[in-house]
Amino acid sequence: MVSLKGTFSIACLLVFAEAATANPVEVADGVYSFQGPTTYISMFVVTDDGVIVVDPINPGHAQALVGAIKSVTNQPIRYLVHTHNHWDHSGGGKVFRDEGATIIAHVDAYNWMKANPHPDMVLPDESWGGSRKDIMLGGKTLELHHFGASHGHGMTVPVVAGARVGYIADLVSPNRLPFFFLPDFTVSELERTLEEILTLDMDKVVYTHNARPDPVQGGTKQDVADTLQYLRDLRAALDAEIASGTPPWLAPDAVRLPKYENWVMYEEWLALNAWKIWLEGQLGPF
Repeated sequence: MVSLKGTFSIACLLVFAEAATANPVEVADGVYSFQGPTTYISMFVVTDDGVIVVDPINPGHAQALVGAIKSVTNQPIRYLVHTHNHWDHSGGGKVFRDEGATIIAHVDAYNWMKANPHPDMVLPDESWGGSRKDIMLGGKTLELHHFGASHGHGMTVPVVAGARVGYIADLVSPNRLPFFFLPDFTVSELERTLEEILTLDMDKVVYTHNARPDPVQGGTKQDVADTLQYLRDLRAALDAEIASGTPPWLAPDAVRLPKYENWVMYEEWLALNAWKIWLEGQLGPF
C-alpha cells in the first residue's frame, strides 16, 4: 500500500513552497502571466478600458498581483474571475474589491463559496450559469467556458478571444503528474473535459501549476493532450495489470509507466492516481 503520510508531505512542499516573486510576463499582446510569493500563477488582461484578472489565490498573492498590474498599466481593475471554488485559489478577493473590481464566478462555485465561508475569501458579486459567458471590455473579449464536473465546483477555463491565450487551473500541470486522486476530481469527466478543452480556439496556455523550468512563460494545448494521454495510458496499464492476474486491490501499486517517469511527482502520485481510477470504477464518480 502507498504511504500517504510521506506522499502528502511532499505534495504540500511542492504546492506551498516559497518562490521568488516574478515580474509579470507578457505572453501575448496585453495578456500577462504572473507568479507571486508562492508557486501559483495568475493571468491578467489589459484592455483600453480596464483590466480583467483571473484567480486571486490568496491575500498575499493578490496584493503582489495588484502591484504587478500597476507596474504595467494605469488602467483600473474592472473584473476578477474565479476559475473554481477551492480556497487555495479563491482567497484574496477583497484586495480586488477594494480596487473597485467586480468579482465573478460560475454559479456552482458561487453556491459552494456561500455555503463554505473562509476568512480569506469574499463572496463574488456576480454569478453565471451554463457553459459560456463572455466578458467584453475595452475592445477585448474574455470567454469563460464551463464543461461540467471535472474538479471542484464551477471549473472555468477562460480564453482571450483573438489572442488565442487560455488559462487552466489544476486540470493540467505541465511536466508534472496530475493530482486527480483528490476527492472532488471525477476522472471520467476530466477525460471528457480535456477533450473539449482541446477544441478551444487557443494556442498559448497559462497554467496555475507549471513544473517547467520557466513556468511563467506558460505552455500550449499540447500539455492538455499530454495529460489526456497520461490518463488513458494509466487506465490501460491498470486494466492490463488486473488482466494479468494481479488482484485488483494490489494492481494500483504495481502499475508503472516509464514514459512519464521524468514528470515531477511520478513516484509520489502514480499509484494514488491509479487507485483513484480503480475506486471510481468500483464505486462510481464523486
